[in-house]
Amino acid sequence: MKPFLTLHHPASARAYYAAGLWRDETFYDLLVQHAELRPDAMALRDGRARLSWSDLKARVDVVATAFATQGLVAGDRVSVWLSNRVEAVITFLACSRQGIACNPSLHRTYTCSEIVALLKRLDAKILVTEPGWGADRGAADFEAMLGAHPSLSAVYAADDLPREAQSPVPAALSDPDKVSYLAFTSGTTGAPKCVMHSANTLLANARDLAEDWALSQDARLLSLSPLSHHIAWVAVGQWLVAGCELITDDPQAGTDRLDWLLETRATYVMGVPTHAMDILAEMKRRGLARLGETEVFYMAGSPIPPVVAEDFVNLGIKPQNIYGMTENSSHQYTHRNDDLETWTTSCGRGGRAYEVRIFDSEDPNRPLGVGETGQIGGRGAALMLGYFADQAATAASFNDEGWFLSGDLGSLDERGNLRIEGRLKDLIIRGGHNIHPSHIESKALRHTGIDRAAAFPVPDDRLGERVCIAITGTPDADELLAHLHDQGLSKFDMPEWFLRLDSFPLTASGKIMKRELIAMRERGEISPEPCRFRVPAKEMS
Repeated sequence: MKPFLTLHHPASARAYYAAGLWRDETFYDLLVQHAELRPDAMALRDGRARLSWSDLKARVDVVATAFATQGLVAGDRVSVWLSNRVEAVITFLACSRQGIACNPSLHRTYTCSEIVALLKRLDAKILVTEPGWGADRGAADFEAMLGAHPSLSAVYAADDLPREAQSPVPAALSDPDKVSYLAFTSGTTGAPKCVMHSANTLLANARDLAEDWALSQDARLLSLSPLSHHIAWVAVGQWLVAGCELITDDPQAGTDRLDWLLETRATYVMGVPTHAMDILAEMKRRGLARLGETEVFYMAGSPIPPVVAEDFVNLGIKPQNIYGMTENSSHQYTHRNDDLETWTTSCGRGGRAYEVRIFDSEDPNRPLGVGETGQIGGRGAALMLGYFADQAATAASFNDEGWFLSGDLGSLDERGNLRIEGRLKDLIIRGGHNIHPSHIESKALRHTGIDRAAAFPVPDDRLGERVCIAITGTPDADELLAHLHDQGLSKFDMPEWFLRLDSFPLTASGKIMKRELIAMRERGEISPEPCRFRVPAKEMS
């Protein structure tokens, strides 16, 4: 096996095993268990295929055999640049079978040159892709570009992955502590870091979620997040733990997300707040009173506006309010028996596999108390094994006591529930006063005429920064400021610039790209207008 430099520590591993947070089973081991116990039960579905557990295992074994025939050994890397089709999951499980590290986090928005650069960073041996996939696939000579990548042994198109073994099936390797998953972070600027996880670090969080939310083998789990995004692999972990059916966001042509959700009879839906808002809006447009058979709606990736969580509660659906990162998965989450306030205003208390503490934003070694806002730190069995080939970035992500520093701001209440205040670097500082964009955005989204909102800084010679509020929706600046006042926003946090857009720039995972908004303003592509909040005369004294 080829070695990785990781944060894996034997003493910590023994403690995690003793507590039951880590176990002696890989992703492939779980597949085998379900195939033996329930061979004919439905396991995996996209818009092209629906596979039973036995069918899935058979296809995984054949692909694993092909990889071994290509000369791959444990510790090698395989990359996946695909749409949300079953072949991405099959490839991942085939890698798990042979101890190969799988890299599925290549987004459709990447260019061919960016993909080649990432493959070289990983020294990937195999790429699984599909024709036309990518930002410029039709214009670039991708095959020629790959030909200049000497370590690449083979390139498979998804439709051409072997269905029948051409040589004896090799023995499976079962090591749940080796690096099995490599994911590039979804940063919108600069070179992304590459997160390393083992089966155990990913499954620790999956086991917590499945247990605390009573996920059963009868569930139908639909991931609206693409298989290039980490949320989808949180879904994969829960699916393998529970033995339910996993459905990818791959409806047939002409079928939209809401119809796909209804057609598949999804009971558990996972995505980002953008997915939730779009589905709620489409339900309203159609006059639907229920969201099919959905019982739970998971939302992560960015702070969830309380009004969105409330809308799900009113539909009889329990909102899973989630906080996490690629580095530590969905470690902080609400529980199924929480009260309405906890569901709608916090990310809950999470599970056993990750411990959270708040640290001073200026001194990451100084812990803060209940109710105090600072940088969110954490540690535990769900934490990554470090950044691939980047010891400097790994070391810089921890404080002196070994707590992973998220770069996010939050606070803990007396029950341990986490409230997200925003990104440390998203903080807007106006004349020395700290303004948290998420506070403004959540209040703006309570206006029925606003679909999406983002608060971002505009440079100011005198105060350093002022707040711009960008929306998609109908209100003008005065109406929006009056609404924010009615929602209790402090006059000291009021936006002083206003922008209405037809649409927001989004990442592949559906997050609003605030840095792109800033860049668009700098390039003159958008022009916010000044606005000013005036305290109503009746409130002046």
